[in-house]
Amino acid sequence: MNRELFLPTPEGEVRLLLLIDAFSDQQQGLEGRTKLAKLDFLLRYPAFLKRALEARGVIVTDESDDLFVEPNPIEQRMVRYRFGPWDPSYFSLLGSLVGRGLVTVVPYNRGIGYKTTAIGSDLASHMRADPAWRPIDASTRLLRRHFNLAGSTLKNFVYQHFPEVGSARWNEAL
Repeated sequence: MNRELFLPTPEGEVRLLLLIDAFSDQQQGLEGRTKLAKLDFLLRYPAFLKRALEARGVIVTDESDDLFVEPNPIEQRMVRYRFGPWDPSYFSLLGSLVGRGLVTVVPYNRGIGYKTTAIGSDLASHMRADPAWRPIDASTRLLRRHFNLAGSTLKNFVYQHFPEVGSARWNEAL
């Protein structure tokens, strides 16, 4: 596996900031890296997001078709790992967001989660207003509305509805 393919990028940081902010409120954040990875998978791969919404019985309207256009201009591919889709740069991306005071680590009973700080939330609001980030923002809102589930539930959902992901070899690019 070429490790250079998994270096953190500014685009990756903004995408994760918007995702974490969509799941942050006064008390809660986005609970767990498994949940973060599965939501990020759906965010990066709009064709899978569309299939996931349909599997949950959500009617996808013509107005939202532009969210599901492939190929998605993602900067890096995810790989198949132990619990499904994963990006080896998560630790660097999250460390950068935490280190710059944009995201804070939140302890939960069964691990940790991530929540935007006031500065991070302000930056996320600013980025959402940028037309370049509007499709990601719209997708994060869909994820919050329809996939605010436990990480293990999301992992099982991915395996159940996307057998091509579950059958990929470990470290194979998705």
